[in-house]
Amino acid sequence: MTKKVIPLIDHRLLAPVLPTQLETPTGLIMDAAGRPLHDLRISVTDRCNFRCVYCMPREVFDKNYAFLPHTALLSFEEITRLAKLFIAHGVKKIRLTGGEPLLRKNIERLIEQLKRLRTPDGQDIDLTLTTNGSLLSKKAQSLKDAGLNRVTVSLDALDEVVFKHMNDADFPVADVLHGLDVAHQVGLGPIKVNMVVKRGVNDQEIIPMARYFKSSPFILRFIEYMDVGASNGWKMDEVVPSAEVVQRIQSIFPMTPLPANYTGETAQRWHYEDGGEAGLISSVTQAFCSDCSRARLSTEGKLYTCLFASEGHDLRALLRGVGSDAEISTVLGQLWRVRDDRYSELRTLNTDGLTPARKKVEMSYIGG
Repeated sequence: MTKKVIPLIDHRLLAPVLPTQLETPTGLIMDAAGRPLHDLRISVTDRCNFRCVYCMPREVFDKNYAFLPHTALLSFEEITRLAKLFIAHGVKKIRLTGGEPLLRKNIERLIEQLKRLRTPDGQDIDLTLTTNGSLLSKKAQSLKDAGLNRVTVSLDALDEVVFKHMNDADFPVADVLHGLDVAHQVGLGPIKVNMVVKRGVNDQEIIPMARYFKSSPFILRFIEYMDVGASNGWKMDEVVPSAEVVQRIQSIFPMTPLPANYTGETAQRWHYEDGGEAGLISSVTQAFCSDCSRARLSTEGKLYTCLFASEGHDLRALLRGVGSDAEISTVLGQLWRVRDDRYSELRTLNTDGLTPARKKVEMSYIGG
């Protein structure tokens, strides 16, 4: 029997133009699949001090790699201006990413600006940040003082040799763990720890990581190795399915499933029978496109409506041109309403038909 091949959508997008008719945001907007706009992820830098094998492999991002010049990056004022317009359309949660966001000079000033924003009904924005943890112990207090609510920290192994192989920057595990402790002490929580699992590289660390974090204040989440960008040489046989991760953990630490905290939550939650929580993010084997409510703003000001998009909408051109807030807001609304992205669902159904050369934006430009 011949397997049906479902073509993947090529998300090549036209540069946005100023509208001829303005629209007033309603605070709730739906895309073509009925998904609301709820989360905004903002990449504040394309630079990182790690060279993780699944994100910025050193053979691609070497000393000769041309990172964006500072003038190409959105300024803090431009980011805040756009964030305010996204909030008017329904965004309630903003996550700062990178690259490594703590490498962006004076990031606390941006946090202070974003923290002053409010939803149309006067509610605070949930302001979070994802980091590799390398600078967290030094920055945690200033981040908290600036108004950051919480952090998510990437940590792919406890074994020193495995972790240094993963980050390819000779960075020690102990420094990340210390950063976690400091962040917890200053109140940046609840803190989540993300482990990207790659078969044959760090999957032997699943049980040690579960054992270490199950009785800690931190929530460990296991993430399936994803085909983000075109630099990491992704192969399906290097993915450890979440079902296998659960099976491995269950053999040592019995767990029961928990309900989602909210619609569109990326992680499936599990509770250890003797206490503690873990999560699994399964965008390869159990796609969650149907509930995805996330927009992504790249380092240089492009709007991506999917983590796996090929092209983005150039909002920086509107910001630095003659676009008014009302005009840019109308553009945002128009772009979201035509959004129909569901790459992960199609990939899950069509794994054998994937085209390796398909162009996708690199994670270092739009975060995870």
